[in-house]
Formats: sequence, structure tokens, C-alpha cells
Amino acid sequence: MSGGALRGLKVLDLSRVLAGPLCTQMLADHGAEVVKVEPPAGDETRRWGPPFVDEEQTTSAYYQGLNRNKANIVLDLKVERAREVVLDLIAGADVVVENFKAGTMDRWGLGYESRLAARFPRLVYCRITGYGVDGPLGGEPGYDAVLQAHGGLMSVNGEPDGDPLRVGVPIVDITAAHQAFAGVLLALTERAVSGRGQLVDITLVDAVVSLMHPHSAAHLASGAVPVRTGAAHPTVAPYQVFHTARGGSLFVAAASDAHFAALTDVLGRPDLAGDARFLRNRDRVGHRAELLALLEPLFRARDAGELAEALRARGVPASPVNDVAAALAAPQVRHRGMVVSDGDYRGIGVPIKLGRSASVPPRAPAARGTDTERVLAAHGYRAEDLAALRECGALG
Repeated sequence: MSGGALRGLKVLDLSRVLAGPLCTQMLADHGAEVVKVEPPAGDETRRWGPPFVDEEQTTSAYYQGLNRNKANIVLDLKVERAREVVLDLIAGADVVVENFKAGTMDRWGLGYESRLAARFPRLVYCRITGYGVDGPLGGEPGYDAVLQAHGGLMSVNGEPDGDPLRVGVPIVDITAAHQAFAGVLLALTERAVSGRGQLVDITLVDAVVSLMHPHSAAHLASGAVPVRTGAAHPTVAPYQVFHTARGGSLFVAAASDAHFAALTDVLGRPDLAGDARFLRNRDRVGHRAELLALLEPLFRARDAGELAEALRARGVPASPVNDVAAALAAPQVRHRGMVVSDGDYRGIGVPIKLGRSASVPPRAPAARGTDTERVLAAHGYRAEDLAALRECGALG
């Protein structure tokens, strides 16, 4: 089926930076008609480079990775007339997504609970904030790395004898985007039954706490405070990075006794599988240091790529530790369509693949304000109306 599973769905994207734009890009990838509203200065991530994707340096690679398949208009929401235009756009939308600092929309007279819910009862309104709008930290701004620290994620990331580390990607914002995407779809599904829209309340603090398994489960069960274990799994062994003679490092996930037996056989030490210290996973975790002292020299004598193939042939999950270039060039990644292009545009593909409803072809992010006149004309604004909006500064 062409056009995507969400064809006909109309989304107004008032968000910027990451969590909101990624959520709306996911909706657009599956066929939703998304209109992104930017301020006159543009989404701040347009300037988050280098690298930039144009000679004028108006669009960063960061921005490009989050805003494809959207129409783009400019409105200065600090101007009252622009906020009136937003109300007209909301009237024709099924979904609104915003991630302003908590309270901003209410100050503009566009709050969901205070105004929009009553005026647009079928509207699904997705609000993404750092900590929510109430509670001890309600209304505080949210930044990915700060939330990694606040939510405990940094405390378990890094080497045991090193400092807590930020995860190398904005994982909290990305998780919040996926939760917003799911929340919007849940609300739309419920609307099909009740006929009513509702608030989708997403926070970065909820997102990071939801990421903390198995550490959170272990703490709630035992009271113990989890510690950093580097690349090693805290409760499975061996499940970590090993250095090799050639080809860089190798990650091996011997998650079962059968995996461990196959691993030791491939490494030429099948006797280790019968050693009383290593019979079961609990034994291996309890004697981790002794086990690694025996395994590490065996890995250091092997080639990473060859050993990975030998292990996979025996059913043991393993992979060389690829850098980003190697990962994006990997044959399976390309086979799965996870790198897409449109002219000069290149981006990451759509990870959710449906059997009948294909995602839409990628379309490069539009320049700021490209679709302002077209979108507003479709909502009944005439040439003289657009001129008046320009005159009062509503269009920047």
C-alpha cells in the first residue's frame, strides 16, 4: 500500500532541537502530512555544525537528520497575530507536537488544558518537557546530558575505576522521541473509539528512568546500588569487549552455557566449559576475574573479523566493534535500507518496516519558510492576508 500507514494524518510540528522533531519525522516517514513551524531565526539546530550540508552554512547535518519529509513555514510566535495563525493551523490538524519549556504555550494563550482541549476536542496534543509541569522539578528545562546524570544513566556508564560518562549519543532525547511517537499513536487509536483527543505527556526524566533496566530492577529487588562495569554486562559473563591481535576489538555475548561452551571450543580451550568455576553463568560472574585472565590471551592471538565469523558459525553472538563509517557501510545495514538518499540528501532509513504499508520516499528537509505561502493559502489566507502578516512581523 503506497502513501504510508499514516497517510491523511495532519500534524503540526511546533517543536525544535531533537525529541519533538524526531517524533514528527517518524510520523512523516510513515505518511503523515507534517508542517514544521520555525521561528524567524530558525530551529537552533540548523546552526549546530560543522558539518553543514550547504555552502551558506544555514543547515547543519544535525538538523538534516531530524527534519525530512516536512513542509516548513516561519511564524514568530512572540507576535500575537502569528499565534492566531497557529490556532487556524491547529483547527486543521489531528496532532500537535511541541517541546517548549513548560508553561510557554500557556503564556502564549495556547495551553492545551487551558484553551485547546475545549476548543479542539479531537486534538491529540503531545507535550515533551524535561521534568513535566508539576512536582519538585516541574517546569525546569531539560537537557539530554543533564538528564543522563539525574536519571542515574551516567553512574553506570564508564569503566569501574573511571569517571561516570555520558552515553555517546543523545539517548534520552531519542528515547523520548520514540515514546512520543508511540504515545501519539496510542492516543489516535483511542480517539477512533471515543472520538476524543487527549494530552500525550512525555518527559525526559521518565524516558531516562525507563532506560535503566536491568540496574533499576536489580536495585529494587536487592537494595544494592549498581556500579560501572565498563563494556561488561553486570550479570552475564563473558559478555563484553575483548582486544584481538588484528582488526580491532571484538564484542562477544556468551549469554548461555551453550554459548560459553561453543566459545571455549572455538578458542581452543574446551576444558574451560567443564571447569567447576565456570559451569553456570552465576559461577562465571562470581569468578569473572579468573575467567578473563584465561580468555583474554586467547583473544589477543586471533583476528577480530575471522574470530567473529567462527563464533557466529557456532551460534555465538559476536561482532567487531565498528566505527560509524563501518557500521553505515555494513552489508546488512545497506540490505535493510538503513541508509537512504534523495539527490544530495543522505540520511538514516526508517527502522519500523510494515509488511503492506511502505514508508514514504525520503525528501530532504525544506529551507526555512519554503512552504509558508502555500500552507497558509491552503488554510484560506489570501495574498492581502499574507501581506498583512508580513507587515506586522508575524512571518518574521
